[in-house]
Amino acid sequence: MCRGCGAIVGAGQTNCAVCGASTASSSAPPRPVADRETIRFARAVLDRPYKFTIILLVANFFVFLLMWQSSGMTSAGLWEFPEPVLIAYGAKLNRLINEQHQWWRFVTPIFVHVNLPHLLVNMYSLWVVGPYVEKLYGSAKFVVFWVVTGVAGVVASYLTVISPETQLGSLGRFLFKTNDFPSAGASGALFGLVGVLFIFGIKFRHELPEGFKRAFGTGMLPIIVINLFIGYLGRGLIDNAAHLGGLVVGVALALVVEYRRPGERTGVAITWQILRVGVLTLIAVSFLRVAQHFRDPLPLSVGDQTIRSSSSTGAAFVVFAKTMNDAQETFYEAIEGGSSGVDGAIKNLESVPHFDHESAQLTERLKALLSNAKELKGPPAPSPSQPPASDPRKLQQEENELLQKFVLWSKDYNRWLKTTGKTYSGLIDVTTPQTPNNSTQ
Repeated sequence: MCRGCGAIVGAGQTNCAVCGASTASSSAPPRPVADRETIRFARAVLDRPYKFTIILLVANFFVFLLMWQSSGMTSAGLWEFPEPVLIAYGAKLNRLINEQHQWWRFVTPIFVHVNLPHLLVNMYSLWVVGPYVEKLYGSAKFVVFWVVTGVAGVVASYLTVISPETQLGSLGRFLFKTNDFPSAGASGALFGLVGVLFIFGIKFRHELPEGFKRAFGTGMLPIIVINLFIGYLGRGLIDNAAHLGGLVVGVALALVVEYRRPGERTGVAITWQILRVGVLTLIAVSFLRVAQHFRDPLPLSVGDQTIRSSSSTGAAFVVFAKTMNDAQETFYEAIEGGSSGVDGAIKNLESVPHFDHESAQLTERLKALLSNAKELKGPPAPSPSQPPASDPRKLQQEENELLQKFVLWSKDYNRWLKTTGKTYSGLIDVTTPQTPNNSTQ
């Protein structure tokens, strides 16, 4: 036990990791090794509870379990929630905020995660960082920090969705998004807490003991830099604007807010208690609005038009399914040598509605398969310098490889129909053409 601050010291350690006091035994009276402010910092971290960190952890896992239940509680649902589930539980979608004024989507995404790894990474980070912030600043300020920086991250994500026609470089793709896909996660709030600890360590660098100096302040820089680098590598998949928005607001809050020292004035404490009640009420009202709109039909893009009614959704899905089935039949015909209908099938695929990101990807993959089949089986273009005919064995190998790609596409498409597609199809019974019985070694 450290004589300076009361922290537990491991066997063999010569100095306290918290206040830096020497643990060597001496017959002389112990010399003060830490001033009063250092001991206050140490006691703030060692003695104060962090119950709201645990409450936030439980709340995030609870929302995740509800989303998993809505996804059918399948193993596939753990690795990727369908977009309708994300939207139904309050993920940020600019279109719904702009057109239907669903303001609560600035709040609810803080508690929504896209899959199990996403949840586990964020909740582990909360478990590591959250207790420090809550113990230093108190539960009331911690809750306010979490919600305010989380909302700031969502707002930053909202503001950085731009027109699909905009040309972006590498740095532009790091910050901006040209597609309005659902966005969710607690990363913005977590970056906000990191920003709070970063400024905290700098503000009190002359008062902190060595253990705190290594953990806070400039000690947070590697965490910030590494996460931003990962975000740069994953640009297009990771919402870096949300991370930076939370970080900047966390830094700003730490610059103007003092940590709760022992004996803090009652008036200040009451003010933060009121603010905590306010942000918790905001969360409750936001999820109440989610429950009220849980069964709302989702808007689907068809060119420049938007489909909103349930009947229109079903009709759009019929068009989508029929076009996809016709395109598959055209692929079979092209493989057999009849590629005359490929161009028309591709044109039809370009006009079908896209229900979510995956349906758009499936459509693009099928268009590529059709183009490859036409190129492989179609008649060669007349040319004076036309090369000799290709080796039949090479042509057969290319055909087998193309069929393998089509089989993989069919599996992905059928899986989408059985999971996410059910949300859009309603009572429509959708069947797909059977994959040709071809086997390759």
